[in-house]
Amino acid sequence: MNKYRSLFAVFIAVLTFSLADVSAQNVSPASIDIARQVSKSIRKLPRYEVFDHIDFTVAGNVVTLNGKVHNAINKSDAEGFVKRIPGVTRVINNIELLPVGSFDDQIRRNLYATIHNWGGLSRYLWTVNPDVRLIVERGHVTLEGTVYNEGDRNSMNIVARSVPNVFSVTNNLKVGSVDAR
Repeated sequence: MNKYRSLFAVFIAVLTFSLADVSAQNVSPASIDIARQVSKSIRKLPRYEVFDHIDFTVAGNVVTLNGKVHNAINKSDAEGFVKRIPGVTRVINNIELLPVGSFDDQIRRNLYATIHNWGGLSRYLWTVNPDVRLIVERGHVTLEGTVYNEGDRNSMNIVARSVPNVFSVTNNLKVGSVDAR
């Protein structure tokens, strides 16, 4: 019984800290709701794939979209989907379109295949909305997303660096629960 009281006390402390952090930032419940809906809308883009990464910020009723996409339609679709969210008054679309070219396409194919064939790392690429995003721009690779542990983060970095013709790898992977994305 004491074990459950201790766990409950920790839960209350974490909840109190989280709420204090949110109120300290003056984040309104409406902004939080908009952020949830924006995240859901981005994940529902029909052509949003492993080679695209869209992030966003919410300031009041204004949503700023950032990231890089391989498929041009995702830039306009993301803006259109977000504009339709109730409460959003303005969308600033800073999403960049990745250059088209066979050099980067070859790296994308090799990078995906290498990670997919590397034992336990393939689980990050399986779903419709994968936990890891592979951004390739002029031979430079950026890893975005979330992995379960530091070992997977480091392995993903090593594997990406082993792909032929990759000039550099930027590892922006976060370690934590992939359910928190």
